[in-house]
Amino acid sequence: MSELSNRPIIIGAGLAGLTTALSLAPMPVIVLCAGKLGEQASSGWAQGGIAAAMGADDTAELHAEDTIKAGGEICDPDIVRLVTEGGASVIEKLTQHGVTFDRNVAGGLQLGLEAAHSRRRIVHISGDGAGAAIMQAIIAAARKTSSIEIIENAIATDLIAGDHGIAGVAIMRDGKSTVIPTNRAVLATGGAGALWRHTTNPLGSWGQGLVLAAKAGADLADLEFVQFHPTAIDIGRDPMPLASEALRGEGATLIDETGERFMANFKRAELEPRDIVSRAIWAHMNKGHRIFLDARQALGENFAKHFPVIHAICMSAGIDPAQAPIPIRPAAHYHMGGVAVDANGRSSVDGLWACGEIASTGLHGANRLASNSLLEAAFFGAKVAEDICSPQERSNSLPPVGRVRVGGAQQETHYPNSKPRFQRNSSPPDLPHEGGGISPVSRQIRDIMSAHVGVLRNTAGLETAIRELVPLAETSAMALAGLMIAVAAARREESRGSHQRTDFPATSKAWAQRQILSLDDIQDYAQGLLTDPPLAVAGV
Repeated sequence: MSELSNRPIIIGAGLAGLTTALSLAPMPVIVLCAGKLGEQASSGWAQGGIAAAMGADDTAELHAEDTIKAGGEICDPDIVRLVTEGGASVIEKLTQHGVTFDRNVAGGLQLGLEAAHSRRRIVHISGDGAGAAIMQAIIAAARKTSSIEIIENAIATDLIAGDHGIAGVAIMRDGKSTVIPTNRAVLATGGAGALWRHTTNPLGSWGQGLVLAAKAGADLADLEFVQFHPTAIDIGRDPMPLASEALRGEGATLIDETGERFMANFKRAELEPRDIVSRAIWAHMNKGHRIFLDARQALGENFAKHFPVIHAICMSAGIDPAQAPIPIRPAAHYHMGGVAVDANGRSSVDGLWACGEIASTGLHGANRLASNSLLEAAFFGAKVAEDICSPQERSNSLPPVGRVRVGGAQQETHYPNSKPRFQRNSSPPDLPHEGGGISPVSRQIRDIMSAHVGVLRNTAGLETAIRELVPLAETSAMALAGLMIAVAAARREESRGSHQRTDFPATSKAWAQRQILSLDDIQDYAQGLLTDPPLAVAGV
């Protein structure tokens, strides 16, 4: 692959990665796709749409207010303003790439309402088919662009980092390993939902990008914040299909097996932010109830017209949502944490950018507002491309290497002078594609994360997870990804947004900020815990 040397390499072929590639044209670029193009990308599974202030009664400022309110007061207000003001341009650019958004009878955009939004601002495509339609158009545009070299079935196993930043990307393809030299790499690998037993993510989304970035010396931010979508369809599939937030926006309600609408007394009822809805469902499940999403009265026979994808999923399981409620449960859905980046998508390592779900931009804070994910992916994909093309000298606005913010204090880290102790976890886990089986180690990791790092957390459970993941992390990249999240969750001794501690139920002013960690911080915490006796908690 010597002919591909020194081109920017984009690791991931979802909306963020392909938007970066298209925005870099005509600069020659390489896009690494772990499978076939269009498969195993979370972007294509998105149902809700894109949030953008396009209505006559809406403004970017109102969108920003809703985003910050949902984010638990630790969103970066400058990033929120930047992205919400860019909503209209994202819609325009996607339209230019061939995306056909739903229109009303007057020819304007058809705008939907979703939880925690104060206005109708969700731009849809074919009702609940936004992600698939956007990816279809973006993939077609990428295939037509001669400057984009797409390498399918290629897994990035390491980022090669030298004294001056990124020097290459190690990949595995068809059982063979090679290194492509480059000083510009973009992580667009998606999220980490497959670390949990119940997830709406593709099974390849296990946090690969977190491991690549951490081992290269990059700062990671807000890893503890994992959004559990409240309404994954509970029909025995892995991954679980999703019942979009838009259903509740159109009036669908949550009921149990007795027909009780158990969120009726909440201020916004079923339209509370996702973290609140997920916890309410979780608490009701723990009382022995089964939970259902009931759209019979709100949509009835119009269900299939407005939500054809969800309708087809339900019908395939023998459920007619016009006649019967849909069984649901919370499932790992979106990771607000990730590689710490600035307003241009730059990480703390020279030559490494990140965009999409793998990046922690500061937009989402402790809890993502519905339908802001596709907006962020498209917006920052373009911003990363713009920065790569910029002739200006790069300056890094992140905390400098060697200093990180941890729990409100500045603490020393030790990279790049000391080697990480987890050295052998470049190999990807044996997680299946459709129809395959899950390896025993992967199943063990998912069980640990589900039992101890889920919707509700506590010290005993988090420390148990860390103790069990440490030995696995010496040979498993998947275990290392889980360990990093568990350590971040253990360190944040408060409840905020999607991170809920039963032993620290209050929100703490001391933690009203982002948590930035390096791999050394994570290893030091985990190894320190291993030298202490297990925490004894009555009843645990």
